[in-house]
Amino acid sequence: MANRINLNGTSFHGAGAIAEIVNEAQAHGFQKAFVCSDPDLVKFNVTSKVTDRLEKAGLAYQLYSDIKPNPTIDNVKHGVQAFKDSKADYIIAIGGGSSMDTAKAIGIIIANPEFEDVRSLEGTAPTKKPCVPIIAVPTTAGTAAEVTINYVITDVERKRKFVCVDPHDMPIIAVIDPEMMSSMPKGLTASTGMDALTHAIEGYTTKAAWEMTDMFHLEAIKLISASLRDAVENKKEGREGMALGQYIAGMGFSNVGLGIAHSMAHTLGAVYDTPHGVACAMMLPIVMEYNQDCTGEKYREIARAMGVKGVDDMSVEEYRKAAIDAVRKLSVDVGIPTKLEAIKEEDLDFLAESAHADACAPGNPKDASVEDLKDLFRKIM
Repeated sequence: MANRINLNGTSFHGAGAIAEIVNEAQAHGFQKAFVCSDPDLVKFNVTSKVTDRLEKAGLAYQLYSDIKPNPTIDNVKHGVQAFKDSKADYIIAIGGGSSMDTAKAIGIIIANPEFEDVRSLEGTAPTKKPCVPIIAVPTTAGTAAEVTINYVITDVERKRKFVCVDPHDMPIIAVIDPEMMSSMPKGLTASTGMDALTHAIEGYTTKAAWEMTDMFHLEAIKLISASLRDAVENKKEGREGMALGQYIAGMGFSNVGLGIAHSMAHTLGAVYDTPHGVACAMMLPIVMEYNQDCTGEKYREIARAMGVKGVDDMSVEEYRKAAIDAVRKLSVDVGIPTKLEAIKEEDLDFLAESAHADACAPGNPKDASVEDLKDLFRKIM
């Protein structure tokens, strides 16, 4: 079987990279931008760092900010109509995964109107056309949605999140500017950073992993482990390391999938509105313990990438424990809780069944039954 890699056609990295947005819009002959950005970013003048440049260059745009932290089916439907009304011909998505996931869903439906029933996009929908061109500008260092073929929508009615995987949704241009991330509060920096680490570790150990994605994921683990604590303290070097590390993780996992830490996190987000990165951080070391006997020597390299010394002198059991301990320590150091009090015993059946049905679950290196997942959820109660 051939291994496939999908990446952006163009990406810009480094402080001040947002200056390239105007150049790219003009080079592509775009006429009007539909700017997707969440209300807080608009309120705190983060979005305006981009729109001010559009205005100065005389480029037309319409701002759309009806975006929730976990974008819903109704969000997408409203956004599709707003895009049609705007007469725009491209999208600039500014924000975290919520803004970019909303933009991707809007762009796919506009280009493929036969999928206007948002639920029909779940899984690997057979869309025919690339989505409306997207320029993606992340303001969090975590989701890597700017370089992935994935997006996640919340089905409020059914209390579940569903994952959509479609090469047609990838932004044509990604602009990764750490200065756009400097206003992130500590808690959001920590949770999105742990989401990025979960991407890297799950991508490295997933069933579909191969040499090229292993290269991406190990470098991402190294960068994130070295940078996240400083990023939480808003240090320049930490922000820069996280901006690059989370993007590199996205280059990998987008192409090989994830595992049950993500499928369980999706379920916690849908049922309790738990922030995605917090849910990932809670589940990651627990899932690593569950998976460890199906990961060969990979935990040794995870431990090494996280800065653990002496791994070559450790037994298999020792380096596996060292990797798990390093993940748990990083999570605690940046302030992530280890328990979720909202979980109730009577919810476990629904939580486990939803996680088992999630699109990320099949990639896990160790198959997990509904009963297994219930036991794992209990560990954070």
